[in-house]
Amino acid sequence: MGDAYPRRIVCLTEEPTEVLYALGEEHRIVGISGFTVRPPRARKEKPKVSAFTSAKIGEILKLQPDLAIGFSDIQADIARELIKAGVEVWVSNHRSVDGILAYIRRLGAMVGAHEKAEAYAQTAERHIAEIRAAAAQLPCRPKVYFEEWDDPIITGIRWVAELVGIAGGDDCFPELARESLAKQRILANGDEVVRRAPDIIFGSWCGKRFRPERVAARPGWETIPAVRHGDLHEIKSPIILQPGPAALFDGLEAMHRLIRAWALR
Repeated sequence: MGDAYPRRIVCLTEEPTEVLYALGEEHRIVGISGFTVRPPRARKEKPKVSAFTSAKIGEILKLQPDLAIGFSDIQADIARELIKAGVEVWVSNHRSVDGILAYIRRLGAMVGAHEKAEAYAQTAERHIAEIRAAAAQLPCRPKVYFEEWDDPIITGIRWVAELVGIAGGDDCFPELARESLAKQRILANGDEVVRRAPDIIFGSWCGKRFRPERVAARPGWETIPAVRHGDLHEIKSPIILQPGPAALFDGLEAMHRLIRAWALR
């Protein structure tokens, strides 16, 4: 393969690590995000050199990367420092299910694994189609409120809202899901959630444990159907809040399982 493709990659977020391992290209990775949990062996095999909003620039440079991969405007400062130090940087900014699928294909092409990436993306597409078909057989669709953070209250990002729909529910805040920045998805208070009366509440508080009892205790929320019936569930952050394969497989599966149980009881 020679020098045609990057051989020393630093992954500043979790999703490139998961994709490269899935494609059998993990030997190219020389550094990963400290938040990485998928696959579990990545944490044991690769040095952790970044968080999400910060990175150990000196440690990264010692690894002599020929490519660093990040995500979103939030990592702009990290990207700038690495670019100034002469490192080639790719920062993706995809926010949708189609964007995740395209990301898998693009990343595969960048490391000379186009065919493996195409096969992997098609596997994800088949999984999505299977869940969508199963959801279409359910007798009813719940209204779903997805909470990404509790203080301030932040609603779900676009790929999460799309996956809720595929899983068989209707996202309560579709107009906010289109907003790419978290600050644009902040609710001034919880009154609008009460008004939209979700049947199910999913919580994934960006890495800290979801506390359904705290949500249920919010003023006025006792009238919400999800609260009245105890339909408040945590979806673990690593399987839903990163725009990578985990969301398309485990995150989607987890939400569909809970929506199905609600619809069939």
